[in-house]
Amino acid sequence: MEGTTSSPELGAVLVGVDGSEPARRAALWAAAEAVRRECPLRIVHGSDTDGRVLYVSAKSIEHVRRAGRELLDATVAAVTEQFPGLQVNPEFSRSAPVPSLHRSAGLHDTIVVGSRGLGGFSSLMLGSVGLKVAAGATTPVIIVRGTENDADTGVVLSAVRDEHDVDCARHAAREAQLRKGSLRLLHVWNILQSVGEVVTLLDDVEEIANEQVHHLNAVADRVRQEFPDLSVKVDAEKSTSVASVLVEASRRADLLVMGGRRSRGYLGPTLGRVTHSLVHHAHCPVELIPRHTDEQDGSES
Repeated sequence: MEGTTSSPELGAVLVGVDGSEPARRAALWAAAEAVRRECPLRIVHGSDTDGRVLYVSAKSIEHVRRAGRELLDATVAAVTEQFPGLQVNPEFSRSAPVPSLHRSAGLHDTIVVGSRGLGGFSSLMLGSVGLKVAAGATTPVIIVRGTENDADTGVVLSAVRDEHDVDCARHAAREAQLRKGSLRLLHVWNILQSVGEVVTLLDDVEEIANEQVHHLNAVADRVRQEFPDLSVKVDAEKSTSVASVLVEASRRADLLVMGGRRSRGYLGPTLGRVTHSLVHHAHCPVELIPRHTDEQDGSES
C-alpha cells in the first residue's frame, strides 16, 4: 500500500561493473531499479590494484587504474543516455571486486551483479565474483539473469518455504508494488525430504501437505494485510526437485525473490543447494534476501 510506514525499506542500489557485457546489462537493469526506487545509482569498479602492487610495475598499475576510470565514465554515459534524470555516482576502488561491493553497500542497500564476468565460460553459469558476492553479502543481492529481449510479465515471484520467509515475501511485495505488478508466492515441498526414507501412510502425507499450505497461507495473509491493493497469488506444488520447479516458474516472472540461506557444515560463506541452482539457472533476475542466523534451520535450501 503506497505510503504505508510498515512497508520494507528497499534501500539504495549499487552495481558492480568489470567491462563485460553481462555487467553492462546489470548496470542498465540496476538503473531501472534505481528509478523505481527513486534513489541514486552507484556504479562500483573494483580494480584490485592494491592486491597487485607487489607483483606488477607502477606503470601497469597506473594503466589498470586509468582503464577502470574510463570504464566507469563509459558506463555512466550509457546509463544516463537511457535514464537522463537519474543521479549516477561512479566509485573507483583499489580493492578487489568482492570486498569493494560488500564495503560500498550500506545496511539496507542492494547490490546488483551480472550473471557472468570477464572470466566466465558459459552464459548459464554465474561468475566467481558474483557467486562470492551473493554468498558473503549481508544485504540483498540481485543477480541479473535472462536476456535483454525478455518480455515484462509484471510478476514478482517469491519462493516461500515457511513462516520465516515472511520478510522475504514482504520485500518481494514491495518490489511488485514498485513495478505496479502482481506477486506470486510459491511454495514447493519435496515429499521425499518431508517423509524421510521410510514410506509413511497416506494420512501422514496429507497431514504434511496441510501443514505446508498452512505456512504458505500465513505468509500470504501477512502480505495481504500490509499490501491490500496488491494482487497476491498463492501456489503450492509438490515435487522431488524444488530447484527445477522454481527455475521453470522463473520463466514467467520479472524477478525471483528468495531467502539467501547458507549451507551448514562448510568453512566460509556458502549458498544452499536450491539457492545455488537458482543463481546459476533462473530465467529472470534473482534477488537473495539474507536470513538472520536465528532463522536458519538444519536444511540446505
